[in-house]
Amino acid sequence: MIILQGNKLERSFSGELLFDNITIRIAERDRLALVGRNGAGKTTLLKMLVGEEEPTSGEISRKRDLSVSYLAQDSRFESEKTIFEEMLQVFAGLRESEQQLRTMETKMEELSGSDLEKLMADYDQLTEDFRSQGGFTYEADIKTILNGFKFDASMWEMKISDLSGGQNTRLALAKMLLEKPELLVLDEPTNHLDVETIAWLENYLSTYPGALLIVSHDRYFLDKVATTTLDLTRHSLDRYAGNYSRFVDLKAERLAAETKRYEKQSQTIAKLEDFVQRNIVRASTTKRAQARRKQLEKMQTLEKPQSAQKSANMTFRADKASGNVVLTVSDAAIGYNGKVLSQPLNLEVRKLDAIAVVGPNGIGKSTFIKSIAGEIPFLKGGARYGANVSTGYYDQNQSHLTKTNTVLEELWQAFPTSSELEIRNRLGAFLFSGEDVKKSVAMLSGGERARLLLAKLSMENNNFLLLDEPTNHLDIDSKEVLENALIDFEGTLIFVSHDRYFINRVATKVLEISAAGSQLYLGDYDYYLSKKAESESQKEPRDASDKSSESSASVDYQKQKASQKEQRRIKRRISDLEQQLDSLAAAGQAVQTQMAATNEADELADLQEKLEEIGKEEEQLIEEWTLLSEQAEE
Repeated sequence: MIILQGNKLERSFSGELLFDNITIRIAERDRLALVGRNGAGKTTLLKMLVGEEEPTSGEISRKRDLSVSYLAQDSRFESEKTIFEEMLQVFAGLRESEQQLRTMETKMEELSGSDLEKLMADYDQLTEDFRSQGGFTYEADIKTILNGFKFDASMWEMKISDLSGGQNTRLALAKMLLEKPELLVLDEPTNHLDVETIAWLENYLSTYPGALLIVSHDRYFLDKVATTTLDLTRHSLDRYAGNYSRFVDLKAERLAAETKRYEKQSQTIAKLEDFVQRNIVRASTTKRAQARRKQLEKMQTLEKPQSAQKSANMTFRADKASGNVVLTVSDAAIGYNGKVLSQPLNLEVRKLDAIAVVGPNGIGKSTFIKSIAGEIPFLKGGARYGANVSTGYYDQNQSHLTKTNTVLEELWQAFPTSSELEIRNRLGAFLFSGEDVKKSVAMLSGGERARLLLAKLSMENNNFLLLDEPTNHLDIDSKEVLENALIDFEGTLIFVSHDRYFINRVATKVLEISAAGSQLYLGDYDYYLSKKAESESQKEPRDASDKSSESSASVDYQKQKASQKEQRRIKRRISDLEQQLDSLAAAGQAVQTQMAATNEADELADLQEKLEEIGKEEEQLIEEWTLLSEQAEE
């Protein structure tokens, strides 16, 4: 069922066209990724679909009473409540029902006859509605979501007004997930999230009951969550079946076919125009020339495919080859001001290795790169370079750029023997052309500074590159160009990145660092994840002694058997409770029937007392049933 659609949407600003001819349809369970070049208008389209902006022309229709939640890149909400109080607001209706049930239970003691019978029927219906809407689990749902977003129990009583901007945005997303709208629209939802939280969010969204429309620069996230990709261009919204990686392949095939058709038409047009020019003035051929001219006028000219739009042309090359052993790190400790973040670190880097450094936030990944680069000292141990190694370092803080320089001066001062033409050509390859080279470094955006620093690094021609978050601030096109350049680089790499898609494409090895030291995995990011999962799921390693091994296996077996026994006990008890509740319901019904059939005051008093006893017993059994059901789910 279609829940939202837009037809022939157009958006212009001050007469400047952003996009037009946009048609979109969203069905109940769609998982849509919206992609496009920076500046294509993705955020503007999202705002139009959720009603925050109006299209210049076109129509948007929504299913009646459609519930929509929209997470903007800078989403915040003002509240004086605590974190947990704000989350409880989502379930205000359920909490009212809960209070209503308690009131009805009290009222049952005061009524009799048909009034009590009607109240009991209403109570049963409300209880079933309460249960089906998650009334018995909503507090557990709140706790699960908050823990998933790194708001542990120690933070639940914090005032929302005391949260940082990033924490506030995370909480806004957490609240939306609890609301479970029919359509969840997310603009860069992975901003402010660490890798662990992003992985949790991927798993949660994979079973989300509503529709999803997502804009994100995190391509790995899109691969995990999206099943359809929408590509926004100036004059169309093209739909591709599949996740982001599938979209890349399909779009490449489509662009190749469009380019072929465009080139063929261009050749045809050129031949027709040439024929017209040569033959229009000749009396013998003028009719044929006029026919060709009419053919040209009727021809619907194809637009130049987008692949022809300008992209960066990054390249990295090495002036000389290094020895086979590039770097050796031995029993090293990293940290600041005497505080050790991780030790011992051991690593041998071989020629042509591409090693991604991963680990939890704050463990010292950037510190490790800086220590290898000689920017800060190791606290213990050290690194030894091999023969003929020349090192280049990319600093994510971009501190090696001089803000008062122009773009041209930044490179020319670093490479004064290069000609202006050579400098301009290199800047052009990194998308700085014309007047762009006269901009001051201080006036550049984060993405422009990243491209400038990469251009500077590319001119050093080193054979060993140390890169600290090189994809930060880059748009998807620039990330993909950088990936291809590093894949083609005939040198050695060590890099830190939170971009898991980038790691998957570039890395040949993954180095995980923790407080306890380092562990090297011989594969890409997906291989690293699979080996980690395999390691965590395995039982404790076998000891050298068979006896010790058998003892450990026996303990595990006994634990498993005890767990299974407990599970069976809980299920049996739940079944017993349900039978008892059915019996009590029948007994209560029988008592109500007796009460309806008598007018004797003494008998009515006895029956009422009996009915209250049944009610109390029923309440105790329901409480036990609820507790055991939650344990069974866990």
